[in-house]
Amino acid sequence: MPCAAQTNKSLHASLLLAAKSRLSAKLPVPIGKSYRRNVCRVSASALHAVEKAQAQSKTRPEYIPGRIEDPNYVRIFDTTLRDGEQSPGATLTSKEKLDIARQLSKLGVDIIEAGFPVASPDDFEAVRGIAMDVGNAVDEDGYVPVICGLSRTKQRDLDAAWDAVKHAKRPRVHVFIATSPIHMQYKLKMTPDQVVDNAVKAIQYLKSRGCYDIEFSPEDASRSEIDFLYRVLSEVIIAGATTINIPDTTGWALPHEFANLIGKIKAETPGAENVVISTHCQNDLGLATANSLAGAAAGARQLECTINGIGERAGNASLEEIVMAIDLRG
Repeated sequence: MPCAAQTNKSLHASLLLAAKSRLSAKLPVPIGKSYRRNVCRVSASALHAVEKAQAQSKTRPEYIPGRIEDPNYVRIFDTTLRDGEQSPGATLTSKEKLDIARQLSKLGVDIIEAGFPVASPDDFEAVRGIAMDVGNAVDEDGYVPVICGLSRTKQRDLDAAWDAVKHAKRPRVHVFIATSPIHMQYKLKMTPDQVVDNAVKAIQYLKSRGCYDIEFSPEDASRSEIDFLYRVLSEVIIAGATTINIPDTTGWALPHEFANLIGKIKAETPGAENVVISTHCQNDLGLATANSLAGAAAGARQLECTINGIGERAGNASLEEIVMAIDLRG
């Protein structure tokens, strides 16, 4: 990769063990109890390596929404507790989600997407509990993960997400709305103008509630019209979004296509220099990790991923693969 992405050395060492755990488990998409056992094993097996490598770790840049002082640093956004829980047959109790969030914090991930608070009262309480516990557990180096909740652009969703994460020291809300022609026409039944209006109003509403770390995702970005992406992204940046996430929602893109998309968005979207560009890649064609790395090479500085690559349908980008690839080949 042409960009040398710097990540925490503790995370590197721990995730080497995570990759070995994945191979020994022989369960690329764990299900039910196997899901819980596998995720917990991957995180727990890394703890000794974290402690052992602590002396070698380099200080990560101060966390600032929308900006990373070190241009070579790549933020790791773990969505095991949100996208990962959409694995076929996977369910987690609030206690199990809290246990996994604690392990993710020990791994040193930058952001934990703890859930989709409006989905159910249980998920709301799980996200709130993680925000109050893990989101306030500052280590001796000052590290504490950002705690993020997912939300559609509906006010009920936005309120639930913010009310769940606001207890964390570093709360974030991740807002999404579809932008591809097929999604806008047949799923949302909205015009492009309505989509832009909804996106902007959602960002503005969150700011009015006191949320200033806001991630925006144009769902199905890899099948969206590029000029419309420039338009909606520039508008949400003006409204106050601090991270722009580009999802390959259907796992449709090839690495060179996805790199080109990230590069164009970074170069052509007004205001892109004032936000962090992120990727979220599904694995339907087996290319989630490759696409994520291609995105980083093109300038993305946040990569969304899950432990063991678990997630909806064929899964997500694998956290341990991404981190080790950046460490060894960055």
